[in-house]
Amino acid sequence: MQGLITGGEAAELLRLSYRQVIRLKKTRAGGGRNRHHPQKQRTQTGTCLFRRDAPNDSLALHQSDAYRGCNDVHFAELLAKNEGIRVSPSTVRRIRSDAGIPPKRKRRPAKVHRPRERKPQAGMLVQMDGSPHAWLEDRAKPMSLLAAIDDATGKILAAIFRPQEDTEGYFRLTQQMIEKEGIPMSVYSDRHMIFRSPNEKQTIEEELAGEPVPLSQFGQALAELGITHIKAFTPQAKGRVERLFQTLQDRWIPELRLRGIDTIETANKVLPELTQAHRRLTR
Repeated sequence: MQGLITGGEAAELLRLSYRQVIRLKKTRAGGGRNRHHPQKQRTQTGTCLFRRDAPNDSLALHQSDAYRGCNDVHFAELLAKNEGIRVSPSTVRRIRSDAGIPPKRKRRPAKVHRPRERKPQAGMLVQMDGSPHAWLEDRAKPMSLLAAIDDATGKILAAIFRPQEDTEGYFRLTQQMIEKEGIPMSVYSDRHMIFRSPNEKQTIEEELAGEPVPLSQFGQALAELGITHIKAFTPQAKGRVERLFQTLQDRWIPELRLRGIDTIETANKVLPELTQAHRRLTR
């Protein structure tokens, strides 16, 4: 700083690069490059994204009906896709927090149980389940999303909207999965009556006689395809598909709203597009 030694000599004494010495010198002299200037990456449009008193008495983007219920990551993606505004999720989170707007969900609490390890290879186990929900909000009656995901990869193998969980829906789901991905080794489901016969509990005499366990229509179809059917005893046992539905409710409800979907038929038409987007997201 006093000019008694050169920058190269200072770098050698400090065991730093010459460029680092120059940067330190500028900082000590009060001439740091960002000290008196706003960052070039600073979000110019950020402060208006969450403004509650937008012009013409309309709500700002984040508070509008179109983007209602979006989490920070999804909102950042939709801003780039639909509005041409590119901000990072962390920027969205910071601006939302500064505006006093609470997050959509609280942070996930620490796990209290050890999750089952994933299967080592795709196709070894498929988890199937249904999620009854107001997927189209008040634009239509609540319906169920049936989905099948691969346990090893988390990939959505098939999905279909149905008025409710039913045997026909799971037959269609299985057909869709097999036509696209092939026959899996085993299927994991809950103990809904679709998946098990009401007469499957055998007497001791029947067990000793080696009589086969009665199957539901769906269970019989899996058996004929050579697919092992495993029925879970708790929701936590099939936690991966349960968490998938939480994610899809988080993302697909706003996506369906933005597309103006108001019937189960049109919802099923856009399902392949939504599924492909989710696959790209989870790669």
